[in-house]
Amino acid sequence: MAQSFWTPILLSLQVVIVASTLAFFLALIAASFMKKRSFKGKIFVETALMLPLVLPPTVIGFGLLVLMGRNSWIGRAFEWLFQQPLVFSYWAAVIAATVVAFPLVFQMIKTGFEEVDTDLEDAARSMGGSELQVFFYVTLPLAKQALLTGFVLGFARALGEFGATLMFAGSIPGRTQTVPIAIYLAVETGNQTLAYYWVISIIVFSFILLSFVQRAKK
Repeated sequence: MAQSFWTPILLSLQVVIVASTLAFFLALIAASFMKKRSFKGKIFVETALMLPLVLPPTVIGFGLLVLMGRNSWIGRAFEWLFQQPLVFSYWAAVIAATVVAFPLVFQMIKTGFEEVDTDLEDAARSMGGSELQVFFYVTLPLAKQALLTGFVLGFARALGEFGATLMFAGSIPGRTQTVPIAIYLAVETGNQTLAYYWVISIIVFSFILLSFVQRAKK
């Protein structure tokens, strides 16, 4: 029982660490791009980036199957490079978790960037600082709380991902079966005890993450 209990937990951590890191850096790039530019249709681009936050997970999973399945050019390219399909693989679970975590991280970082005093950024530019120097030495330090909060919330969101992962990555023990999927299957098969243990573990872990966010805000 010990092995069957720890396998989904360890796999979830492997998936979530990679997914939350990818979501963070993609959101950082997107938020930085949106902060510096004003263009026609910007609101539609931002809306599209936020869309996975409100879409049903099954819709996201279906979209990933269409965009990256074996019949898509992305899926065929992946299979040609790595000699295995992207669907029902570890990386499929990572991609699904990244997609659902991204909007939350993007919104937090975008809000943090908007709260940075532009006078301080302009002062740094007037002293000869390049845009890159202003970004790394002024904008990022002033928005560090939003960055930290965004990363932690993205981590928590990726940890709880279920629907999109099930559709795109499936439920392969030791490969794509994360804790939320394992809980669902344990309930379906009548293994209530194991389901209870997993539920308690994910609640405790999520509580610790959210407590960390609340502490960081003070």
